Amino acid sequence: MNLIKAVLFDIDGVLIDAKDWHYEALNKALSLFGMEISLYDHLGTYDGLPTRKKLEMLTVERGLPVELHAFLNEVKQQRTLEEVYQKCKPMFIHEYALSRLKNEGKLLAACSNSIRNTVRIMLEKAMLIQYFDAVFSNQDVTKGKPDPEIYIKCMDKLGVKPHETLILEDNEYGIKAAIASGAHLLPIQTVNDVTYFNIKARIDSLNMGAN
Repeated sequence: MNLIKAVLFDIDGVLIDAKDWHYEALNKALSLFGMEISLYDHLGTYDGLPTRKKLEMLTVERGLPVELHAFLNEVKQQRTLEEVYQKCKPMFIHEYALSRLKNEGKLLAACSNSIRNTVRIMLEKAMLIQYFDAVFSNQDVTKGKPDPEIYIKCMDKLGVKPHETLILEDNEYGIKAAIASGAHLLPIQTVNDVTYFNIKARIDSLNMGAN
């Protein structure tokens, strides 16, 4: 029995170790107006959310003027790309995992709360983009994670049902989105957990009837 037909990957914290990049980029933008957030707050509160949502939260929590959102978002995206170009490198375990899954006939997709340009550049720098049948960003949906819209749209595009899909996610918002989509979940702690053998073991357990 081959139940799982598609494997969907979050990017930040799953395929790309980019959490610190987003934190540093956002702080560089906020520092222009004398504001910053701690790494503790970023990982505990903001990690995994789109930049626009982070700025909305900072407006409510710390009085960041709404009029600055567009400018700060633009600066943050520029700083993120600088971090990506400097630090994003291929990881053999990920290239091997995606190559093996692709050769076994699995449909593969990337679904990120980041903007489209950042997603594509990260996947290109990591030498992974060629393995994906679909790539979704926060610009392809009206609601970012933890809303399941991105995963539901992706499964619809791939032509698979939730029970035929495995999602890899690492943070609270992404995990909530994956569960709400009805698909199966493989929780990830670090990018080093994303190996062919870990993914294959989870697929085998699902194919044998485990939850």
